[in-house]
Amino acid sequence: MGPHIKVAKLVIFNRKAEKVGEFVITCRLYLRMKIKEATVIWKENIMEELETEEMEYETVEEFLTALKKEFSRREEESVKVAELRKLEQGGRTMEEFVQEFKKVARDNRYKGRFLVEEFKRGMNREIRRKLMEAENQLVSIKQ
Repeated sequence: MGPHIKVAKLVIFNRKAEKVGEFVITCRLYLRMKIKEATVIWKENIMEELETEEMEYETVEEFLTALKKEFSRREEESVKVAELRKLEQGGRTMEEFVQEFKKVARDNRYKGRFLVEEFKRGMNREIRRKLMEAENQLVSIKQ
């Protein structure tokens, strides 16, 4: 297996006008590195499958079609994850936020704990704080 590329998390934009250019450059670099990382992993998987004869391509067109299909699927998944991560309650009621979150999460491949964490992250800060306090009280009662 080849080396895996480690990419640091993208910094949050601080909304200062003078930092926009720097932030855009950072985003482009980050995306190129993530695409390269995905390409390296995909290449390793394909080479392993070809070597073990689990996969064969009859033509170059068949290979290119598989390549495009794999990366367009990953791009769609990335867009759906980004949509989920930018979702915030804002001025909506909790019921409205729950319904919007369900709608976005339905088309997402993520399940379980990841969705719970994203839901908590998107909630208004005050509601999240009260929820955490209630969870802590339940834990202390059980002990």
